[in-house]
Amino acid sequence: MITSGKTGARRRAVRGLGLVTALSLTIAACGSGDPEPADPNGKITLSVTVWNLAKTPEFKALFDAFQQANPNITVKPVDILADDYPDKVTTMLAGGDKTDVITMKNVTDYSRYSSRGQLLDISDTVRSVDTAGLAGLDAFKVGGSYFALPYRQDFWLLYYNKTLLDKAGVKLPDPLTWDEYAKLAKQLTSGDGGAKIHGAYHHTWRSVVQAISAAQTGGDQLGGDYTFFTEQYNVAKGLQDAGAVLDFGTAKAQQADYRSMFESGKTAMMPMGTWYISGILEARKKGATDVEWALAPMPQRPGATGTTTFGSPTAFAVNKKAQHADAAKKFVEFAASKAGAEAITKVGVVPALQSPEITKAYFALEGMPADELSKKAFEPEKVNLEMPVSDKTSDIDTILNEEHELIMVGDKSVADGIRSMNERVKNEVLN
Repeated sequence: MITSGKTGARRRAVRGLGLVTALSLTIAACGSGDPEPADPNGKITLSVTVWNLAKTPEFKALFDAFQQANPNITVKPVDILADDYPDKVTTMLAGGDKTDVITMKNVTDYSRYSSRGQLLDISDTVRSVDTAGLAGLDAFKVGGSYFALPYRQDFWLLYYNKTLLDKAGVKLPDPLTWDEYAKLAKQLTSGDGGAKIHGAYHHTWRSVVQAISAAQTGGDQLGGDYTFFTEQYNVAKGLQDAGAVLDFGTAKAQQADYRSMFESGKTAMMPMGTWYISGILEARKKGATDVEWALAPMPQRPGATGTTTFGSPTAFAVNKKAQHADAAKKFVEFAASKAGAEAITKVGVVPALQSPEITKAYFALEGMPADELSKKAFEPEKVNLEMPVSDKTSDIDTILNEEHELIMVGDKSVADGIRSMNERVKNEVLN
């Protein structure tokens, strides 16, 4: 998913060079030195990059299942803060780090690493397994080769706080349009200062505006004409100006955590990806939140038929310089298999391998909402890729993100920001 850690590619590269020395000290134990000596008992320690391990239960579930199936292999997580993940992985790979498996958080980063020759070609592994029903696989095909296999397939829907909506006497329309959503967000906003409850929360990722706009209008994020963003920006800016969502500048400055916003009851509605389901299930189980929550389909444009949203697969790739390439390929294959899908389904994560049995098991999880609208939210008619994959994806993503931030903090109007996107993408990338 692009949505997490949306920093510019060029800024990543500049900052990344400055981080190499310091980072190498912190990850030395994770494979940046000489290859490990062979263990006489054939035991292997496999290093895998992850983010926010303590708050991302899918990783532990997957690692435990893999280790149980492969007792000679011990998985050693390389834990990185979610917001720092793209920068640090970029730095690691640029510095020749030998960590075995690299988690591809989104297809934009995947495009960057694969085009730089930093990932191992695992096309042989892909050809040797049954990929029928493996959603998102096509996103990882580059020039006829595969450098990653998806294990998770997320898409965006609407989370809402049932208590807050019930208290306000609000029942979500089905289908819900963006105009209705904006009206409800204003209606559900109450209080002041630290006690304020926002009707909605929009995270700072550009996809919250741009990817949903592209998905629902058919607009091309690689095309160089971004006028199709206009209506969605007007919705986002209108809610911000009305005080119905947390101000973008405040959210950036405070490094707002969407989980904290929702789990503390500070927002009534929140567009977010299905990956968060595992997080809130875990928080409820631990007693860290008592929010009564449910799901609804993403709001739609007026006149839309069916539900269209966007999503992105998450994958594992093998580092070109991996110390244990064969074991790494075995792990990547396991994660994409039925056994891997069953392991992460148990903690509320949507696997890339999809089947009626897996969906049934998913909604049988303790704490999952059982109402019909929540179930409908899980079956959108169309899920478009969050960002198309090409050799231009990374550079265009950088520009769109920079202009997005300028629009949302008010340094540029919507029209001026979109005009800059058009000019910069055409002049700096397409030409």
